[in-house]
Amino acid sequence: MGAKGRVKSLDNEMSDEEEKEETKSNKTSKSRSQAKEHKSQLERLKDKDPEFYEFLKEHDEELLQFNDEDIDEDVTTDVEDAATDVEDADLQGDDEIGRHRVAEKKEKPSKNVITTAMVDSWCNSVQEKGNISAVRSLTRAFRTACHYGDDGGDDSSTKFSIMSSSVFNKIMLFVLSEMDAILRKLLKLPSSGGKKETIMDLMNTKHWKNYNHLVKSYLGNALHVLNQMTDTEMISFTLRRLKYSSIFLAAFPSLLRKYIKVALHFWATGGGALPVVSFLFLRDLCIRLGSDCLDECFRGIYKAYVLNCQFINAVKLQHLQFLGNCVIELFGVDVPTAYQHAFVFIRQLAMILRDALNTKTKEAFRKVYEWKFINCLELWTGAICAYSSEADFSPLAYPLTQIISGVARLVPTARYFPLRLRCVKMLNRIAAATGTFIPVSMLLLDMLEMKELNRHPTGGVGKAVDLRTILKVSKPTLKTRAFQEACVFSVAVELAEHLAQWSYSVAFFELSFIPLVRLRSFCKSTKVERFRKELRQLINQIEASSEFTNERRMSISFLPNDPAAMSFLEDEKKSEASPLSQYVLTLRQRAQQRNDMLTESSVLVGEHSSVFGKKISESDEEDDAWNEEGASVFNSSWLPGGDSKTKKPKEIKQKKKKRKMEEHNTVAVDEDVVEELVLSSDEEESASDTLSAGEDDDEKLVPPRHQRKKQKPPTNISKTKVKSRAKKSKKRKRAN
Repeated sequence: MGAKGRVKSLDNEMSDEEEKEETKSNKTSKSRSQAKEHKSQLERLKDKDPEFYEFLKEHDEELLQFNDEDIDEDVTTDVEDAATDVEDADLQGDDEIGRHRVAEKKEKPSKNVITTAMVDSWCNSVQEKGNISAVRSLTRAFRTACHYGDDGGDDSSTKFSIMSSSVFNKIMLFVLSEMDAILRKLLKLPSSGGKKETIMDLMNTKHWKNYNHLVKSYLGNALHVLNQMTDTEMISFTLRRLKYSSIFLAAFPSLLRKYIKVALHFWATGGGALPVVSFLFLRDLCIRLGSDCLDECFRGIYKAYVLNCQFINAVKLQHLQFLGNCVIELFGVDVPTAYQHAFVFIRQLAMILRDALNTKTKEAFRKVYEWKFINCLELWTGAICAYSSEADFSPLAYPLTQIISGVARLVPTARYFPLRLRCVKMLNRIAAATGTFIPVSMLLLDMLEMKELNRHPTGGVGKAVDLRTILKVSKPTLKTRAFQEACVFSVAVELAEHLAQWSYSVAFFELSFIPLVRLRSFCKSTKVERFRKELRQLINQIEASSEFTNERRMSISFLPNDPAAMSFLEDEKKSEASPLSQYVLTLRQRAQQRNDMLTESSVLVGEHSSVFGKKISESDEEDDAWNEEGASVFNSSWLPGGDSKTKKPKEIKQKKKKRKMEEHNTVAVDEDVVEELVLSSDEEESASDTLSAGEDDDEKLVPPRHQRKKQKPPTNISKTKVKSRAKKSKKRKRAN
């Protein structure tokens, strides 16, 4: 029985060896046939597409240089290695196999770690020879850099592995600075510029089929790292460089939508120069890609503006003006398309106002008398003034004027004087831009006849009131001298602006008659000498302008309905020669000085938001300066997925200053002290920014002195305690 078992085992071993030899022969035959087919394909490629063959010969000669002998050697060595591995695996135990696997895992990353020498060699080969294999290696390294720190960042499918911060900075700086030029050279495109049609034509060529994956990889990985960055300077530099490659997004609609969302987010929430860079990126997209992104950009930028304008203070005022200017500038890229969106958004405002007029509830009034609604009116006023000469946009002036007039008359009380003055200012701007007459004088003259401006202030001097940052004032503020002066001065300025626009009209004498009568009656009825003196100057200038117009009107021969009346005093209007126009210039200077005094105590953020736009526009064409800035930006230990950069000491100092300013503004100050450089504190802004729910809110907003007067119940309680003690002592005496 033992001999038979040995014979069976020998037969089994012989059969296993035969099977191995058969597998070897099968593998060699298959590999040889595949290699021969590959060689024949390359020979056919030489006849079919000689240009591409020459291209491969220049950039990847290793692909073409091989022989049958090399194939046989490679195949035999591979098969022999595989056979020996199988035999070794059979002889070794499970523990040794596990050790080998652990060792392989440890050795693999060390072979693929990116070093500065590797990056330098790739960069040199790309710049000097234009080697495509180096471009592919740089693209893979760029992907690894952008996805560093992700959950799947150590995936075995990636060719390269973790790198240091210096290598990361070198890869990011070179790829962002040079990849656009490299891709344009590979795709046979001009060095800069281009439009959507260029990419549409390119997508049908062989160059695009060969290299479109490089373009998509570059744009997709750059988008990923944008979402990981936290430093505004890094984001600004990255967006700045990506702007030159924005034309390629026409071929990738999904990436285009994601880039628009990211740019809108940075535009609305970024600090420093980031909003300007983000806006320039969006504007470049709209110009180059046209209808593919116009609708999404217009809707997105308007929604982002609305989300940012729900509250206003002196710090945020300038930044909000910058955001509004950006929206108006973007609408100018395609005015007919902008008209369609503007019509829908203005109609929404009209529906909100109509609901308030019909229901007349506090909630409906609050929707109208809030910063979001008023700032939207300001935005569309600026858009109509900017594009009033465009036939596609000018028809929106009439509905917007009706909405603004309805808002000004919705709640005609003295507490909403700031809101009414803001509406009048908007109407004056529309009238000046479109050259149409808007009856504004009645809105202003009705304010002068209210009792709050015709009596002596009983609330003391009060704080200086900035009418640009409030919509509603509290009842105690109505009685202060500072508020009355601000209102009367603003009425005089806006009325002079309105009448100065028509001081060159043939009918100016008739137009100014009723305002003159009502101004004279106010001067007689008011008990405040300062108001009387201010308005008498305005009356004198209106009368002088009437005489100026009447002298020239006596020499004309045409009728009022004659078209020649349009050219009446045209030269004088261009030179602003009327007395009222000269007076308006002085009023503007005074108003500007007053506003400057009120904004001197603003935090530095409000100042920088209006300054950085000029700096970026001046350096728009200085690529060398931006490259130097990129070298300084990508010169830190920051890596994606890690902690953000440490805060700079300047930012910490600014935050400390901001905290000190907030603490200073919350300090209670007596009413008799005039504070021209300090704005109203935040507890008054909450009442003035939104429509209050009722008169209960008015009682809460009381100056410090009134609060002290109301704090008398504790003294009364002490008196009652004393009386009760006296009664108890009397009872005790009687009992004794």
